[in-house]
Amino acid sequence: MSTTILAPIVLTVLGIIFGIVLAVASKVFAVEKDPREEAIAEILPGANCGGCGYPGCGGYANSVVKGIAPVNACAPGGAELAKKIGEIMGVTVEEGARKIAQVKCTGGGHDKTRYDYVGLNTCLGISRVSSGPLMCSFGCLGGGDCVAVCKFDAIAVVDGVAKVDFDKCVACGACVDACPKHIIEIVPLNAKKYTELLCSSHDKGPAVRAACDNGCIGCKLCVKACPKEGAITVDNFLAKIDYDICIGCGLCSRACPRQLITVDGKVLPPKPKKEEPKKEAAPAAAPAEAPAAEAPKAE
Repeated sequence: MSTTILAPIVLTVLGIIFGIVLAVASKVFAVEKDPREEAIAEILPGANCGGCGYPGCGGYANSVVKGIAPVNACAPGGAELAKKIGEIMGVTVEEGARKIAQVKCTGGGHDKTRYDYVGLNTCLGISRVSSGPLMCSFGCLGGGDCVAVCKFDAIAVVDGVAKVDFDKCVACGACVDACPKHIIEIVPLNAKKYTELLCSSHDKGPAVRAACDNGCIGCKLCVKACPKEGAITVDNFLAKIDYDICIGCGLCSRACPRQLITVDGKVLPPKPKKEEPKKEAAPAAAPAEAPAAEAPKAE
């Protein structure tokens, strides 16, 4: 038999033998998969965004079954998905406030630059050149690194500053990791009175005034106006809102001299001063009566 015929026959036989060995091995050494893992993987959105902190949706499903990951860690799925996962795992899920990404910069200093930048138009590239051209070293560079990593089209650069679309944002955290300035945070969204303080600068007041039109100067007027202790504090010349305490009253927005703090996207006007009650004029003194004429003296 010629080698040209023998070689294919040998390869075919070897392939059959190895196939049988692999099939047997897959049965003998098979690792049983928890059916709950497959059930969870089927209902996950499949975005593989990594916002849960695990390698993809499959890794998250495996971690939930093992008890490592919480059932409500999938941001894109939201509360409804958390309930379904909770039913599969036989646990009750407590509903919490919806979360969104928040870019802590208004762009008030974008016209105040130290030099003209020419180069790669990415935040990472811009930041490598003396921390960027802005006078404010904490400002958004507008290069769009956050936009590039967002899988939900929930963030865009508008007028040189990254803006979040609350309706699309699922708080996956990809933009947080991508920002070289570290000015994006994940915060709870209060649907009724959402208060924002979009500034990241820790510079002192004079430096902030020179670098930004409405940056925080750490004056603490917002702290004094707030009726809830701890809802807003100033640390290292920067005010910060504690969303677990904030009630959205808006008094901090009214007190801010920089018009930085907004409530539902609007700067509230200063609180009108109470008018002092007008004092009633003192009644006019009665005119003095003329002295009565003296009676004529008797002669």
